[in-house]
Amino acid sequence: MRILFFFVLSVMFLFANSSAFAMKKNLQAVQIYTDNQLLDLIKDNKHLSQVVLDECQLVQDIEARANKANMPSYQFLWGDMLAYGVCVKKDIPLGLHYMHLAADQGLAEGLEQLGRYYHMGKFMQVDIDRAIVYLKTAASLDNLAAQMRLASLYEQGYGSPLDYPALYSQLHHSVTDDKVIHKQISVLISGLASKMPSKVIEQAKRTSYTN
Repeated sequence: MRILFFFVLSVMFLFANSSAFAMKKNLQAVQIYTDNQLLDLIKDNKHLSQVVLDECQLVQDIEARANKANMPSYQFLWGDMLAYGVCVKKDIPLGLHYMHLAADQGLAEGLEQLGRYYHMGKFMQVDIDRAIVYLKTAASLDNLAAQMRLASLYEQGYGSPLDYPALYSQLHHSVTDDKVIHKQISVLISGLASKMPSKVIEQAKRTSYTN
């Protein structure tokens, strides 16, 4: 009986140690994203899905970088998590607050997203004038999504004709390997060109309006 008792005890000890090691390994498996990694995820619109794939292990680290370190990329991520209720309790006003903080620091993706939300009426009432302000700033920071949305708004008659040359130049100098987007850009450029004199178009082609 004594031998059996010690055997069972040894097995339980080994199992407990292996379980603790496995738990520790799982907790250490996910490393916080570098700023460049997070920006790439945001540009590909994969930032929220990555947080879910990481089993919400980084929530406290993300909040700390948004709240204490004031990193715009993490303010954007934390704001999106709050707005959509990803791994945290949904809080749309607080989420938008963090998105604005990121935009105020010049994060192009944050500016583009707020412009898109004001255009679409996502989480807020439609406000085309505010949408254009955010989209123009994001476009000047070489955000292609903002440039394309802005061109669409100009095509619908919004905005000022004085802003057409800058956007034409930005789209003319844009780079993409996506054939569908490339075709969409061509259509948008043609639409802008139809609203401008040929001399202005030629000058826009030679001028850079991005930062």
